Amino acid sequence: MSESLPIRPYARLITMLGDQLIKNETIALIEIIKNSYDADASWVKVSFVDFNKNGSINKNSKIIIEDDGCGMDEFILKKHWLNPATPDKLKRKNEITPKGRILQGEKGIGRFAVFKLGKNIKVITRRENQDIENQLIYNFSEYDDNFLYENGQEKELYLDDLTVSFEKEKPQFIVEKKVELGSIIKRRKPHGTIIEICDLKSNWTSARISKVQNEIGKMQPIFSDDDNSDFNVWIYMNGNIHISQEKYKEKLKSCLNYKSVFKITEGKFTSATNSIKFLLNGHPIELDFDSPEINGLKQFKEYFKYPNYKTECGDFGFEFYVFDFNINTENDSRYMLDNEEKKIIKEHRIYLYRDHVRVMPYGDPDDDWLKVDMTRGTVSAAEFLSNDQVVGCVYISQSGNPQLKDKTNREGLIENGQALGDFINILQLILKYIRKGPFAKYLINKKRKIEIEQLKNGKPLSLIENAKKKYKDNTEVQNFLCNFEKSYKKEYSILNERIKKTENLAAVGLSIETASHDVMLFLGKTIELQDAIIKDLTVGEEINHDELMSRLTLIRGNLSIVQTQMKDIQLLFPSTKSRTKNIDVKSILEKVHGLYKRPFNKYNIDFSVQCTKNPLIVKTTDAVLLQVLINLFDNALYWLQTIMKERKITVLLDGNEQRLIFSDNGPGIKDEDKNYIFEAFYSGKGEEGRGLGLYIARQLLERYDYTIELAEFSKDKLLKGANFVIEFSTEG
Repeated sequence: MSESLPIRPYARLITMLGDQLIKNETIALIEIIKNSYDADASWVKVSFVDFNKNGSINKNSKIIIEDDGCGMDEFILKKHWLNPATPDKLKRKNEITPKGRILQGEKGIGRFAVFKLGKNIKVITRRENQDIENQLIYNFSEYDDNFLYENGQEKELYLDDLTVSFEKEKPQFIVEKKVELGSIIKRRKPHGTIIEICDLKSNWTSARISKVQNEIGKMQPIFSDDDNSDFNVWIYMNGNIHISQEKYKEKLKSCLNYKSVFKITEGKFTSATNSIKFLLNGHPIELDFDSPEINGLKQFKEYFKYPNYKTECGDFGFEFYVFDFNINTENDSRYMLDNEEKKIIKEHRIYLYRDHVRVMPYGDPDDDWLKVDMTRGTVSAAEFLSNDQVVGCVYISQSGNPQLKDKTNREGLIENGQALGDFINILQLILKYIRKGPFAKYLINKKRKIEIEQLKNGKPLSLIENAKKKYKDNTEVQNFLCNFEKSYKKEYSILNERIKKTENLAAVGLSIETASHDVMLFLGKTIELQDAIIKDLTVGEEINHDELMSRLTLIRGNLSIVQTQMKDIQLLFPSTKSRTKNIDVKSILEKVHGLYKRPFNKYNIDFSVQCTKNPLIVKTTDAVLLQVLINLFDNALYWLQTIMKERKITVLLDGNEQRLIFSDNGPGIKDEDKNYIFEAFYSGKGEEGRGLGLYIARQLLERYDYTIELAEFSKDKLLKGANFVIEFSTEG
């Protein structure tokens, strides 16, 4: 026998929907104010009434939220307001109000935020163009917080056991009258809603109200102009307007306009083409998933694995302001922040707005929804902008981003599906591009300015020499300066030697990576062959003599290749650095080409060498030439993988002019990057680039008075890509 059973929720569902689902009272209050926004209110007045001086509550304390929205009639109250999870707003999703707003709520439970604040609720509301004022009264004071007890007696309470008082009468409260809103006196329109909350659950100190006020200020985009806002909120405490201790918006805007190093404005991601466009300090930047600055990032390769990846997050807008906290008076002071300004900046992060209303808690100082700080902690802090040095807004919409949905508890977006992953990863890539490109160049320029200032002030030895001349008749000073000079030279010599060793070791580390791939490959094959022989012998399998000789010959061949590779790698080690000799560059070039034959074959890269009649002989070490050439090969291999056309590398060995030209037909060096490619830690490869290869190559060559530069003249450009010229001539 079967029967149909009704689903009958317990009364404690009210607690779960209001008190437990909403994180805190601030979010609860914001939820109620959002309802006023949806109701097309132009103003909201929040009054904290009859509180003690320290903000503590008493039996008469109450919170009143009043607005001039469209109000609710009897049908709306009974059919929708009183019914949890009403589908009304869901059905009206994307509906535009008369004021042009997009309805925010869709789950039909935001109104239960009132129960986070108190137990006794009165709702007074009047619909526009109606001469009736409706009242709903929830009085749950006789129940405990979990609706398990009524007047102290345990009782099994269901949701339908709870009753609400409803009345309708002639308007008394929502009538045309004067309303004080800060310094403004407005004429109240005869429609809207008043929510009165008594039997409060928490105290409301001035600091706490200030926090609410600041959060309300962030409810709409923080970069928007308040003067043009059609929605404003005023807060009163015991009849007096509550002024937040910090007018953070005015101070923040001053920092944004005058102290930000980079202003990324008018940002737009277009999902159909995976294109990214924005203005960087007023200059247009256009990127997409085919741009090397984006697809060169390790994160891009790991997440957007497939060609022609279709993003599901939809289009979105963005704007970011980037600050530099590490500026002192010796540097460019334009962007220097004082302690108060730093504090203001650090109170903001990157906010998310849906249809111009904030998705909380994104943007809070303790929120890392883009996982910026987490990534800095697990990878490298120097690779990323810190979470607190970027203030920004990201803009989505219900119609344009339907798969980015709010959590029921108003704690951000639902964390499932591809759409959110696409959304967060694209934003991370944009921020990483800014750090690896524009911000890296900014740091280099800052460093150069510091070095110029140091040069202007004179080098230590020059200063010592000038002092000697000035005090040549003072024996005591002369002795002091001589001792100081000796000490300085000794310390300089030690530090310089350490720098050289560090550069050598770094160069070895960068150069050995490619060679090690082939070594490991052939060692792996050798081990497989040996294991097969051992297995056959272990099981008593009879091995044919010729077959055994064939296997052993293969093993011998593999080990011979490994030995050759290791001999070449050994040339990189510090112990060989001092062996300066005349070297035929072609022999080293052939060794390096041997290391790259496998990847060149894999990616169909045509490699050719042009030589003059006279060989290119230079005086240096094998290690220096190996490291310089390996770096050039490695860069060319990387960038040639980003093009779809025929791939080429051409090297000219000019013994007549004592120069080498290394050229590829890849995308080439961008004009804006040319002044930075030889700087330490700057790389155009995205996250994979260490930014040390060309820097170390130049440092190693300079020890022998050789140079490496980008080709300036067309005669030095062999192919339409990157062209590097190494001059081995040391004559004037």
